[in-house]
Order: sequence, then structure tokens, then C-alpha cells
Amino acid sequence: MEPRIEILEEKKLIGNTKVMSIANNKTKELWSGFAPRIQEIEQRVSSDKISMQIYNDLLYFKTFDPYQEFLKWAAVEVENFNNVPENMDMFVLEGGMYAVFDYKGLSNDFSVFQYIFTEWLPNSAYELDKRPHFEVLGEKYQNNDPNSEEEIWIPIK
Repeated sequence: MEPRIEILEEKKLIGNTKVMSIANNKTKELWSGFAPRIQEIEQRVSSDKISMQIYNDLLYFKTFDPYQEFLKWAAVEVENFNNVPENMDMFVLEGGMYAVFDYKGLSNDFSVFQYIFTEWLPNSAYELDKRPHFEVLGEKYQNNDPNSEEEIWIPIK
């Protein structure tokens, strides 16, 4: 699985967040609270949803610890922050270089991430950058369906 390399322009996101870990995964809870409220968000750029992870530092990927926490976002991209619904957060996703993997399969199959971080990245000409990681959940995304498709965006330099 070879990625395409893209330069991302800055994006404005509105959504909700939860602190979690792999061992204490609260993704379902996060999205079940956010998804019903998406229609409240005005001036969305597209119908795509963004699942984003913010890690404290790059050491997160050096030694695997299923209890190490990170911040997860359930969000959508918007044109501006003029009308943010109550109890939702804003985030400006900094632009930069990303390796983009087109993934088809179950969203809870973490083997794709194992491949990216243990095989592709160490054998590439790139290093991991300290910016958010995210997945674009577009029209072909179907939660936990083997035919589901999404884009995995990994920050690189």
C-alpha cells in the first residue's frame, strides 16, 4: 500500500473531543454524541467527516503503550467560525505535508496503522511530523463494514 504525498492547506474544524487511549477507546461514545448534531453546523465545506487524533509527542509512536492517552476529535470542516453551535469546539488544522493512504476495510482493524508505522515510514524518505493525524470519512465510509473506504492522513516531513 503506497500513499500519495499531499500538501494540506489549513483547515477550520468544528467538533467535539474526548481524551482516550487504545485500551480505553471512547470513539463510539464521541461519535454518537457528535453525529446527530452535525446538521447544526453551518457553512460546512463538504459532507466529509474528520476523525482526528492529537498526540502529546512523537514518543507515542516509539514505544507502544495501549494506556497512553491522546485527544480524539469528531469534526467537520467549515468555511469559518462565525456560528459555532453550543458545546462544540473549534480547531485550526495547520497545513503541511501528509502521506495519504487510501484504506478499504474495517475501521477497527489496526493492522493498517501497524504497516504504516513499522514498515512504510521507517523505509521511506520521510519522518513523522508533530501535527495531528486524521482520517477523512467520506461518502464511501461505512462504520465497521469490510467494504468501507476512508483516507488516512499521516503528518510527515
